[in-house]
Amino acid sequence: MTLRVMLVLSAGDKLELQKIVKKHPNWRVRERAQSVLLLAEGKSCQDVAERQGLTLQTVSATRRRWIEGGLDGLPDRARSGAPPKVSAADRERLTQWAREAPLSLPALQARHEQAGGTPVHLNTLSSVLKRAGFVWKRTRHCLKKSETRWHLTKLNKILPS
Repeated sequence: MTLRVMLVLSAGDKLELQKIVKKHPNWRVRERAQSVLLLAEGKSCQDVAERQGLTLQTVSATRRRWIEGGLDGLPDRARSGAPPKVSAADRERLTQWAREAPLSLPALQARHEQAGGTPVHLNTLSSVLKRAGFVWKRTRHCLKKSETRWHLTKLNKILPS
C-alpha cells in the first residue's frame, strides 16, 4: 500500500492555476498547472500521468516542483548551453559599426577580426545584429515594372485604339 499525500491548494492558487490552464502562452506551463489541479483533487501521480498522456516521472517532477516553489515552479528552468561566441564588448562594437555605416556581413566580419575580435561565422554575426534590432534584406533587381511597360507599349502598337 502506498502512502498518498494530497496537495492542498489555497483558493487563490486554485484560481490562478485555472487561469494558467486556460490562457498561458506556454503549453508546458498549462500542462503542469493542469497536473497540479488534478493532484489537488486527490488523484495519484499514476492516474494523472495516464489521463494526460505523460510519464510518471514527469508528473512526479511537477508535483515536487510545485511543493518546492509553488507557482514559480511551473515555468521551465534555465538550461545550460554553450557560452556566447561574441562577448558583450564585441556585440556593442559590432552594433555601433552597423549603425555608423551600412556594411555587408563579410565587411563587418573582416573589420571585427582586424580589431582583434574572435573569428566567428557570418550566421553568428547575423544573429547578433538581428537580436540588436537590425534587419537585412536582399536587394532585388527586378525588371517586372519595365517588362510590363514594354508589353503594354508593344500591345498598343499592335492593337491601336
